[in-house]
Amino acid sequence: MPAQEDFIEQAAPYRGELIAHCYRMLGSVHDAKDLVQETYLRGWRGYQAFEERAALRTWLYRIATRACLRALENRARRVLPAGLGDGSIDPDTDLDGAGAAHQWLEPIPDTHVFATPEDSVTARHSVRLAVMTALQELPARQRAVLILRDVVQFSAAEVAELLETTPASVNSALQRARARLAEASPTEDDAVEPDDAKHRALLDRYCAAFENADMAALTELLRADVKLEMPPLPVWFTGRDTVLEFLAARAFTTPGDIVMIPTAANAQPAVAEYRRAADGVMRAHSIHVITVGTHVITVGTGGVAAITIFLDPALFATFDLPSSR
Repeated sequence: MPAQEDFIEQAAPYRGELIAHCYRMLGSVHDAKDLVQETYLRGWRGYQAFEERAALRTWLYRIATRACLRALENRARRVLPAGLGDGSIDPDTDLDGAGAAHQWLEPIPDTHVFATPEDSVTARHSVRLAVMTALQELPARQRAVLILRDVVQFSAAEVAELLETTPASVNSALQRARARLAEASPTEDDAVEPDDAKHRALLDRYCAAFENADMAALTELLRADVKLEMPPLPVWFTGRDTVLEFLAARAFTTPGDIVMIPTAANAQPAVAEYRRAADGVMRAHSIHVITVGTHVITVGTGGVAAITIFLDPALFATFDLPSSR
């Protein structure tokens, strides 16, 4: 069908930014991809009736946003462990808990978000882990309004039409959403871009510390108030001494048994960790996403404010990484 063929050609360039949009709404890269696939299927089926009454990009965002809102009905928000209660200062604490009862925020590779026309400071900030966590606290429609206005940069009138409401309602929801986000999202998370040379150097040192089981080297990298989260484990740790004791006892291993591959996720430095299995093969283990403080990073100052280790080998496929090496 010529119309459907034309749709495929015209809509293809928007796929990346739609995945990013759905990720901001849902907190899951897997769910985002599924809903973008649904969006394109609905768009393909309805393209003959589209008649270009609105820009194709706006029309696709309408389909995607409504799909996200339907998906969020009666669904618990996605969280990270720090959102569930106080951090532990006991490195020997029991790691078992009700982790399976929660839906966890997932990381998204930078390659899925920023190779698009929306690559901007606002877009990068909006996917940082602290901001994503805060976004999930917003009611779904407020979240949609905030993202569509401040990140996608649609006008109030465009958002009103998309959500079948009024510009006045959009502006009111935006005001409330901005206020709530400002309360929940820490300003210190507004760090230098991850491709900064000092961040690359810090990431290299972080990788070397894990690969060589070098506790002294890792100590130099961590701030005194560093926090460690490891979803799906509900327990999280706070304070450099506690985090170091935990990692030394339960994470570090013999030098040569860990390989760390630098990457980037959520506009932050990240690492893919492979561990040697019983059969001697290096297998996918976890994705580390590192939050760096805003102060100048030099040797020994301790720039790492938080480490979030996603213990889910299935994420490696999302990062286009093999399950073993």
